[in-house]
Amino acid sequence: MTQDSNLLWTGYSFNNVPIRLTRERWQHILKEHPEMQSQYGRVLETLENPDLIQVDDVTGGLLALRFYPLIPESRRFVIVVYLEINNYDGFITTAYLRRQPSSNKRIIWTQQ
Repeated sequence: MTQDSNLLWTGYSFNNVPIRLTRERWQHILKEHPEMQSQYGRVLETLENPDLIQVDDVTGGLLALRFYPLIPESRRFVIVVYLEINNYDGFITTAYLRRQPSSNKRIIWTQQ
């Protein structure tokens, strides 16, 4: 893989697929969800060590969720939405905070 100046970070999903976070996507996240400004480390941790994984049956996207009791207010789940293109590549599309997991998305994996 060539060095990409747009690449911020690469981590691994629960399926052990490398998942990229680009500068462009991080800027998109901050523009759409300014509350994520101080959550960069938690976004990375959530992708690599989620409490549960949901799937969006409409888009095929995966949602990694992790609960953080110390996040202020009541929105304490960090949610990282990503796509696994194949077994060797994927990327984060967005990330945000929520009070609880979405009830209309299937849970496909939970931390034991």
